[in-house]
Amino acid sequence: MPELRSEFLFTITVTVTQLHDFGETPFGLRHVDMLGGGSFEGPKLRGDVLPGGMDQKINRADGAMTPNVRLVLRTDDEALIYMYYTGVRHGSPEVMRRIADGETVDPSEYYLRNAPFFETAAPKYDWLNRIVSVGVGRRMPDHAAYDVFEIL
Repeated sequence: MPELRSEFLFTITVTVTQLHDFGETPFGLRHVDMLGGGSFEGPKLRGDVLPGGMDQKINRADGAMTPNVRLVLRTDDEALIYMYYTGVRHGSPEVMRRIADGETVDPSEYYLRNAPFFETAAPKYDWLNRIVSVGVGRRMPDHAAYDVFEIL
């Protein structure tokens, strides 16, 4: 079986500016987070996360949370990149409650992974349109951070 390899792309941080609790819907407990600005930096690209992104989270019946995130990245050379991802965050009920209450929880206490995809018309970053990537994340009280890796 071939070995799964990866290459570090960047670290991204995004602030959360507003939280909206929709309550229990037919799909689960729905929360929508309005995202503010942020930044990303890695060996091949760096820049800002533009304010106005959104995370449409579902807290599932099994205790896990599924994000559904849409962001616009602007590189330091002014290229626009659309980034979208879903994934899963889970941990013990106590840890998930602490995160929801805004506490800083060590990432070793929970699992937070996502699968980002990218769209851009910028020739320099066209290669992003054709990769699969994985983010390894941590949730802080006022922002989320992910280390994003290209799967080779």
